[in-house]
Amino acid sequence: MPATTAVSAASSDVDWTQALIVAPPSAAGSPWLRRFGRFSAAVASGWMQIRGTRRRGALDRGFALSDHVDWPGLMSAIEATGAKRILVTHGNIAVVVRYLCENGYDAQPVETRFAADDGENQL
Repeated sequence: MPATTAVSAASSDVDWTQALIVAPPSAAGSPWLRRFGRFSAAVASGWMQIRGTRRRGALDRGFALSDHVDWPGLMSAIEATGAKRILVTHGNIAVVVRYLCENGYDAQPVETRFAADDGENQL
């Protein structure tokens, strides 16, 4: 990755015309964006695989990139951390907690304000 600079730490004379600015969706339409002048907006999301998503979001570009992980990848990542205690916050919480507990981890669900993707209560 190239070197990065936080916008808040940049000097006021920075030329943003060739920059790639990474910001959360909440920045869209905010006064914060004015400092960059004219820009093209893009989103990286698994939703970009669905036809019309880019157009409905009034985006210049869309990149299909999901932050979801498959089961073997998730278990491999957990094992690689060396952690013994795992807090599960999203997805099929009960299934993941049960599996981890059965495999020697101290796994516990953590209730958050975020709902499951499919609208069901996963706890």
